[in-house]
Amino acid sequence: MKLHIVPASTGMTWVKQGIRAFWRQPLALAALFFMSMAAMSLAAMIPLVGPAVALALLPSATLAMMVAAAEATQGRFPTPALLLVAFRTGQQRLRDMLTLGALYAVGFLAVIGLSALVDGGQFAKVYFGGAPLTKEMAEQPAFQSAMWLCMMLYLPLSLLFWHAPGLVHWHGVPPVKALFFSIVACMRNFGAFFVYGLGWLGVFLLGAVVVTLAAALLAALGLGGAASGGMVVGSAMMLAAMFLTSVVFTFRDCFEPPYHPSDEAPHDAAPPSPSGPTAGPH
Repeated sequence: MKLHIVPASTGMTWVKQGIRAFWRQPLALAALFFMSMAAMSLAAMIPLVGPAVALALLPSATLAMMVAAAEATQGRFPTPALLLVAFRTGQQRLRDMLTLGALYAVGFLAVIGLSALVDGGQFAKVYFGGAPLTKEMAEQPAFQSAMWLCMMLYLPLSLLFWHAPGLVHWHGVPPVKALFFSIVACMRNFGAFFVYGLGWLGVFLLGAVVVTLAAALLAALGLGGAASGGMVVGSAMMLAAMFLTSVVFTFRDCFEPPYHPSDEAPHDAAPPSPSGPTAGPH
């Protein structure tokens, strides 16, 4: 397994590839994203351990979207069975994915726990739905400090887990090593990921402008209220699904292909093969 170093401009290519792949199978990919979020929401309802279980499912949900995007790119229809892709590729992969999920849950809860030291746990209660977010609370300096602390601490956590599900699933890398290789790949390709982040920020801002204008038009026609709310939620879900669809392209360009034509065919779709100047190691 070799790490590829790609130009900063590749970040915008990842954005475009994710959008293009999503629109190849928009209904299927949006449905998979919705079902994975619904499964996590149901898991969060389990007494006592629900939030931790829901967090532990996130790496598996990310992997499902990566495999689904690879399927769509290769001209195949991503089925709902892909939601279980992390749990049906052998006992070793299953243990590794469960370990990865547990590590993510512990890491995220640690971030939330550190924020509680700043504001007494107000931000944590709001995040987990234990308290409503009020204007007075949002204006409190302690609450804002806790929120910013969470954002700063979550960045390295997300980089640790960015490539880890794909490394475990396609390359068979043990969980702890997968975390290390993931953050190294992100840092070595910092320019590309910075452009990638800016690109998706622009997409989300553009989406917000379009939705705002459409909601204003509906209100002018007397069709506001529920219609506008549904459009906002639906648009946000679609953009989030589109974003997750692009993750597989960041993975395939940062690491050499996990399978070769002479290898035995994998049980699930491998990431689409790189093409162009970013295909080879640098």
